[in-house]
This record gives sequence, C-alpha cells and structure tokens, in this order.
Amino acid sequence: MKCPFCGEIDNKVIDSRLSKDGNVIRRRRECLICTRRFTTYEHIEEIPIMIIKKDGRREEFSREKIRSGIQKACEKRNISMNAIEEFIDELERDLREIGEKEIPSHILGEKVMARLHDLDGVAYVRFASVYREFKDVNDFVSELKNLLSQQSS
Repeated sequence: MKCPFCGEIDNKVIDSRLSKDGNVIRRRRECLICTRRFTTYEHIEEIPIMIIKKDGRREEFSREKIRSGIQKACEKRNISMNAIEEFIDELERDLREIGEKEIPSHILGEKVMARLHDLDGVAYVRFASVYREFKDVNDFVSELKNLLSQQSS
C-alpha cells in the first residue's frame, strides 16, 4: 500500500478491525519511511450479476428495479419497507449462491414470485399479472384459483 504522504510502499499494519456488518476491514498503517499513519479499508469485490432478458439482452441486476416492482405489488398492503429490504437482500443472496455470472430473467422472476407468494397473496397476484403478462380476467381468475387451492392444502 502506497503511503499517501511520501509515496513509499514500505509500511506496516499496526491495527485491524472488522466492521459491524463484517463486510469491511479497517486497517491502521504506519509508513516505515516517514513514520506517518494512515487508514485503509478492505472490501469484498462483488462480481456483478448479469440478467439475461427474454430478448437476449444482458442487463446488470438492479436492486432499484426489483424494489420498484415489489413496492408497486405491495402498494396499500401492510408490508413495511424493512420487510421489502430484507426480501431484496435474501433475493440477491440467493442469486449469488447460484454461482453463475449470468442468470436468465425467468429464474429471477420465479424467485420473486415465490417469495411474494409467501409474503402476501395480493402482492403476489399483482406481480404475477405483470410478470406473466395476463391478457384478460380469466388469467387472473386462474391464478387466484391456484393460490386459493395452495392455501387450503
């Protein structure tokens, strides 16, 4: 690590601390040439998740896009922003655990729908209507019948 004061690369770590969330290491260093101290931070380098769209385009996974869609589905429902943030955190963690750099959009959509199904039935049907591109009322009725039959069993 290059000293920000004199530019030399000879230094030693005098203290290391893990952040509260465990994602960052803070290191205090001392330059062996000028003896001044400085702080560095070590972060995990996240590899971006690419989503392969239906038309073949590739787009970087966007928490904002997911949040927007889920918020619309959950509008006027008793679901907190904390629950939505946890939902997105778990979703992103699941996608990273797949271990692929590129994930087809249908896998992402099905994961969102499965989580919404467990979270709130109305939000699930709202999201499904857009995601599955319902053409008419019969599509809604069919999805509601599936939902009701799953809840009764």
